[in-house]
This record gives sequence, structure tokens and C-alpha cells, in this order.
Amino acid sequence: MTDITLSFEDHERIPLKDYAEKAYLDYSMYVVLDRALPHIGDGLKPVQRRIVYAMSELGLSATSKHKKSARTVGDVIGKFHPHGDSACYEAMVLMAQPFSYRYPLVDGQGNFGSPDDPKSFAAMRYTESRLTAYARTLLSELGMGTVEWGPNFDGTMKEPILLPARLPNVLLNGSTGIAVGMSTDIPPHNLREVVSACVRLLEQPKSTVSDLTEHVKGPDFPTDAEIITPADDIRALYETGHGSVKMRAVWENENGEVVITALPHQVSPAKVLEQIAAQMQAKKLPMVEDLRDESDHENPTRLVIVPRSNRVDLEQVMNHLFATTDLERNYRVNFNVIGTNGKPQVMDLAKLLREWLDYRMNTVIRRLEHRLDQVTDRLHILEGLLIAYLDIDEVIHIIRTEDEPKPVLMKRFNLTGTQAEAILELKLRHLAKLEEMKIRGEQEELEKERKALETTLGSRARLKTLIKKELLADAETYGDERRSRLVERSAAQPMKQEQIIPSEPVTIVLSKSGWVRAAKGHDIDAAALNYKAGDEYQHSAAGRSNEQAVFLDASGRAYALVAHTLPSARGLGEPLSSRFSPPDGAGFLYTLAGDAKRKVLLASSFGYGFVTELENLYSRMKAGKAMISLPAGAVPLEPACIDPESTSTVVCATSDGYLLAFPLAEVPELSKGKGNKLINVPPKRLKAGEEQVVGLAVVGEKDELLVWAGQRYLRMGEKDIDHFRGERAHRGRKLPRGFQRVTRIEVARD
Repeated sequence: MTDITLSFEDHERIPLKDYAEKAYLDYSMYVVLDRALPHIGDGLKPVQRRIVYAMSELGLSATSKHKKSARTVGDVIGKFHPHGDSACYEAMVLMAQPFSYRYPLVDGQGNFGSPDDPKSFAAMRYTESRLTAYARTLLSELGMGTVEWGPNFDGTMKEPILLPARLPNVLLNGSTGIAVGMSTDIPPHNLREVVSACVRLLEQPKSTVSDLTEHVKGPDFPTDAEIITPADDIRALYETGHGSVKMRAVWENENGEVVITALPHQVSPAKVLEQIAAQMQAKKLPMVEDLRDESDHENPTRLVIVPRSNRVDLEQVMNHLFATTDLERNYRVNFNVIGTNGKPQVMDLAKLLREWLDYRMNTVIRRLEHRLDQVTDRLHILEGLLIAYLDIDEVIHIIRTEDEPKPVLMKRFNLTGTQAEAILELKLRHLAKLEEMKIRGEQEELEKERKALETTLGSRARLKTLIKKELLADAETYGDERRSRLVERSAAQPMKQEQIIPSEPVTIVLSKSGWVRAAKGHDIDAAALNYKAGDEYQHSAAGRSNEQAVFLDASGRAYALVAHTLPSARGLGEPLSSRFSPPDGAGFLYTLAGDAKRKVLLASSFGYGFVTELENLYSRMKAGKAMISLPAGAVPLEPACIDPESTSTVVCATSDGYLLAFPLAEVPELSKGKGNKLINVPPKRLKAGEEQVVGLAVVGEKDELLVWAGQRYLRMGEKDIDHFRGERAHRGRKLPRGFQRVTRIEVARD
């Protein structure tokens, strides 16, 4: 007995690297060509093509009765697509959803999902389906020799490699898919617009993308929402084959309420309401009082947003919602398809339509040639039948007397085998005299048809004219008006936090230990509030709840928070160190609040300063923002707010009693930095700490200045201040005796 045991060496040995590379490449090519990307010819993926073909084989035309979806799915996976039934059924459901497909291929009966939840469809044992009338554009020429056929997965049947699409379905219904290393996102388009572009290409083959966009204005989704992408961007998208389009919901003001009547493609009304409700719960939409979903059969989309009062700016609210919810959505576009050469490629609009027209031209030529072959064969048979009728008695005699009449007939009447076979298969009823007239009439008609077919096939211009007529006829039958209106609008911007939060007067109170709180109102005696043991009042500022509260530390860094996030003044507040991370030893000194454009004068104890807008002090960083550049030993002075409506004078005072007043216009305006010298203090005295700038103020024409020396103060009017006027960066003049140990200066508050 022969030993057939094989050793390991008898098998082919392949390096693991090569095997893995080949296996992955094979898988990649399968996913690209046989699963994820549509073919330019019929615009379908294999599973979609097999579903449509299987339904046509089951006789489920648009005029037939619906049949259980499970029957269709069973045929598809049993005969053509050996994959999961749920995936196959889901693909079929998608082709039946009018809110997913611009021109549905399947007519569903039963629960096929809803815009709220497209995957909420019933099981296939409950639903019924058939093909739509539009599906005829994919199938009507299938039996006319127009496409190649290949074996199914087990080789027992034949299936079409492609369907003979009469329309560029790849653009009309679009497609999405993720392959290996590539993807496709083709939006749906309007049938009439695309056909118009095809006709333009047939008449003017050298038409550019710019020419074609005169017909194809943009995508046309199965929704009434607006496409707000500018026309130039859409043209660029068609020129490159990739880009994006933006859709926005349609709304109207109905008795002071917002009524949303159309949502972007594949946006769930329930999700939109959920997103808006989440903002309301987070108190980010205080101007909205209520939400309602009033959608029904008559109004498929009707979402109502009720404002808190009739003073609410609805345009502003909707602009905010467009920016923060799915009421405005961006759609990626990537015209990546499998071309007629069998390779995936990204095409521009002109190339895509030209290649489809080439496919259509080849399909029509094959259809006409197939028909020409049929006409020629029939004429050949009719010629033989006519010969038989002319000598019918002799034909009958040969058939009755000969054992094998076929060769005898062929020899006697000079017939071909096909003609002799046709004569032998004649029924007795066809031997009537009138039959000869019918044959001659049929011959004449077929002869005319053959000449017409040969003429058409011999002329490129006639072929183009034929394709054009068929395209226009289908556009008339299946075309409709554009659904997605093209309206150029500026991109939505969310409202700033200051606009959303209610604007209420508040006083920001800072303690020496760095604790902060916000008291409602501006008539607050901040120093009289309760403080922790060992803590006391440091500084305060009046602002509004929707404005930023700014804090300045001893190192010259600025920090900011929205005022409404601060704890109430009913308690002791909270330490700013829990929100920010100032440098070691740099305590918080001052707080500022007010309009972002409000100007303030910032200065250091060494006499340098500059004017800046309050928004320059804003910072989202925990570490704050370096605002004032401080020389060694210097500290920030209390910032001075500037009244824009009065002619202002800057007054600086040193600890040795020198006072200088000069015009505010002489101070530079910076975003940050050290600034210019405001008052001259001898550098030696500064470094030794013997004299420093202790205060500055910005006074108007009618303001009075208080100069404090310990517990005493000197009130100075406009004329008193004039005595100390000079040029910026000068030494200034000495104050009267008794006020030469200045501790601070401030504008008098009545």
C-alpha cells in the first residue's frame, strides 16, 4: 500500500509578510469593487443591483401586487448575494425611503421607517414591497442584449454585471460608502437638471463644468430645506469632484412663534428637539420658553419654538440654533465612482457625465444591434415561409411522403436549415390564404425597421439624437421640480455667552484673601459685607451678569470669568485660586467689569502705563494673560476707567506728594505691555523703595479729585487740578503741607 502522508516541506511555503499583504489587497479590492463604491453605469452597488434584479425576476413591477419583503430578501441572498439577510433587507429599505432616496427604487407597503428614526422599520416578514415606476429606467432594456452576464456565486445561474440604465442614476440618487483607503459621498440631484446637462453635452461635447453648472445648479436632496452654499463654492465642487455643501432648515414666524417646516437631509426632528432642550436645561437659551412637535400627516415636519416674550429677536435665536444644532448641517461631497474601465476614480461633473454618456451610447448600440439581429433573423425566416406558401402543395406532399423532409425541403427550395425548421413548425391554421398577405406586410415593416436601424447605427449624430430623445422622454415621465432650494446665506454664528445670559446689574466683590462673589445691583456697600475671619474687603467693580468679570493679580496678569458664574454675595463666595492658577505669591488685587470696548488706564507703581480696551484683558486660560510688564519691585496700580464722553485728564500722585496732571491723549493705547512713563520719579528713589507712584485717576471736566493722606483727604476741583498741569513724564508739583504723604487718589463719587 502506497504511503500518501505528506511532509511540511511538500507544501508551498510563503513568507507571512507576502501572504498577509496579498490577503489584505484581495480583501481591499473586493470591498472597493464589489461592496462599497457604485458603478458609473447604473449608479448601484452590487447588493442594490441584485435586489432590483431579483425583484424584477419575481415580477414585482410597479403595476403588480406587493409581495412580502422576506420573499425578495430570500431570493436575493439565496441566488445572488450570499450575505446576511438583515444587511440585505436594510439596503432594500433604504431604497424605499422617500426621505433617503431622491427617486426611490422600491415601493414599500408597511412600516419602512421614519425621518425620526430611519432604522425603525418593521421586520421583513411584516412589510411588502415592489419596484417603483422609476426602476423601469434601470430594467426596461435588460433583455435586449445590452449588458454582460456573469455566473452567480455558486455558478448555477446568470446575473447581470450591470443594469442598462437609461438615466445617470449615479447622480440622481447619489451614493455613500466607505471602502479601504477611499470613500464616496455623491449627493442626489434633480432629474430634469441632470438630463438638461446631458443634452448640452450631446449637443456641445466640449462644454466645460462651468457650462454644465448652468443646468445642474447644485445637489437636490429629498427635503425642502435650503442649500446655502455659495454658487462659486458649488461650481468649485463640481470642478474638483470633492468639497461640501451646507443645508439649513426652513422656518417662518407664525404669530410670534418659530415654526420649522423643513429639516436638512437625514436630520431627525426628535434629535433637533433634544439638542434645543439640552441647551434650555443648561440655561443657554433663556429666551426660549417652550418646544412642541406638531408634525402630522398633513405637516410631516412642524417643530414649534415658543420665545419667552415678543421682544426676543427670532432671527438671532435661529442663527444661534443653526450654529449649535443639526438645523444646519454640512454634507461632504466626493464623486468617487467605479468608471467604465473598472477602476475607482474621483471625477469632475463633466467627466462623470461624459463617461456615463459613453456607457449609454454603448448600451444603445448594443440594443440596436441586438434588435437588428432579431429583425434580420425574422426576415430570413419570412423569406423561407413565403417560398413555402408559393408552393404549399408541394411542401405538404414532401412533408407527408418523406421520412426526413427537412433536407429534402432545403434541397428542393434552396432553403437554410433555419428556414426549413420554421416551415416544419407551421401550424395548420397558418395555411390560410390571408397568411401570405400578413407575411408580406410584416416583411415590409421589418425591412423599413432594418434600414432605420442600419442608418442609425451608421451615424453617430443619429445615435446622439436618439439618446437625447429618450433622455427627454424619461425626464418628462419621471422628472419633477427641484425640492432643495438654493439660497445663498452667510454662515450661522452662535450667540456669544454675553448675548444669551440675562443682562442684570451686579457688583463683583473681591476680598484680600482672593475670595470673590457677585451681588445683585450696583448700590452695594461692598466693604460692609460679611467676610471670613481674618479676611476683609479688597476691591469691587460694577457690571452686568452677561459681561466678563476681569481680575488683575500682583504680577500683572489678567484673568476673566462670566459674571453670572460667580457665587452669590449671600455667602462668602469662593477662592479665585480654585478657578485660576496665578504665579506663587501673586495675590489678586483688583477687579474690573463693564462693556468689552470700555477703555481703562493701566499703570505700575514705577510710573509707566497705557490705555487699553477691557476685552484685551479677557483670557480663558487658567494661567491668565500677561497684561502689564512690571519692572522688578513694581506692582500694578488700581486701574482707572475712562469716560468716553468727557475730555479727560490723567492725574498721577507719588508717595512723596508730587502730583502731575496731563491730557489723556498723551497716553499710548496698547493691547498689553509696559507703556510709557506717566510721571517722573528719580530711579534711585524707586529702586530703594523710598518713593513710588501710589495712585492715578482719570478725571473729567466736572469731576472732583480726592487726594488721601492717611485718614485725611484734599478735595480738588478743575481749577485746583490746573495748578498741577504739565507734560507727561515730568516730575509734577508738590501738594500743600499736610498732604505730602499721599496714600491714594480717587475721583469723588457723589
